[in-house]
Amino acid sequence: MDAIERHIGHFLEMLSVERGAAANTLDAYSRDLGDFAAFLRKRGLVLDAVRSADISAYMTALAAGDLAPATRARRLSAIRQFFRFLIIEGLIDENPTVGLEGPRRRRPLPRTLTIAEVDRLLGAAERQARGAEAGPERLRARRLHCLLEMLYATGMRITELVTLPRAALRGDGQVLTIRGKGGRERIVPLGEPARAALAAYVEALGDARGTRAGAVARRWLFPSHGRAGHITRQRVAQELKGLAEAAGLDPARVSPHVLRHAFASHLLDRGADLRTVQQLLGHADISTTEIYTHVLEERLKRLVLEHHPLAKTSDASRG
Repeated sequence: MDAIERHIGHFLEMLSVERGAAANTLDAYSRDLGDFAAFLRKRGLVLDAVRSADISAYMTALAAGDLAPATRARRLSAIRQFFRFLIIEGLIDENPTVGLEGPRRRRPLPRTLTIAEVDRLLGAAERQARGAEAGPERLRARRLHCLLEMLYATGMRITELVTLPRAALRGDGQVLTIRGKGGRERIVPLGEPARAALAAYVEALGDARGTRAGAVARRWLFPSHGRAGHITRQRVAQELKGLAEAAGLDPARVSPHVLRHAFASHLLDRGADLRTVQQLLGHADISTTEIYTHVLEERLKRLVLEHHPLAKTSDASRG
């Protein structure tokens, strides 16, 4: 292990211990900084010899390799944070990332579904849950209905949902305490349809007591026989695709994250403010939530057209 790898390891350890970075985040930083380290080795550079021109050359090489602007921006962000860490630790004297500009990119609008489309999904899930025969089929159908209702009711990340512990059922059931990225906790309300679907699912899970399904249900709310012990996000995504077909929707448009976007977009469209949606989604920074500002802009236009006294004034009344 050379000096660069060693310092990257210390940086990742800091992110994990001091900032509570998730495993996926640490993996992304490790890959990005590993690629940058390989570039420095090819140029025969050590960390305290790196200058802004070297990092610019790296970014140019990434662009020449047709790497997406979003990926290049993420790489530069990782490099910035790494060099800040080196400065704080007293390992280098100058920060070569100061003054560097990242690639300009337009933030794509989040893919979402209309309220009517979500209603079709929910209706299909409810029909399957009601029509399923007793046993494993009923448990699977009620689980999918419950997962869908909870996704849309709370805007949870799919990882947050599938890793809910059984202890999440404690209390009056009106709210859920969710542990999100970085170990941050937030409280989200649970509406009546979601509570009803959850109760029906828990009842089916109780009926499975004594079977293999019941045997793994002690820790997780959505248990599975896989290595993780709970249903995986990939499995939920797969089942949602099948449900989309049953509802007459394009499966390519339906995913757990699309339902999270639908939750936020529909809240804002119905009058919620951006700060509240930020808290419900568990975003650490309001700038992340600002991808939904197009919803606010459309709502403002609609409000003006519907309520401003001059918006509906006809040409005849003006003359």
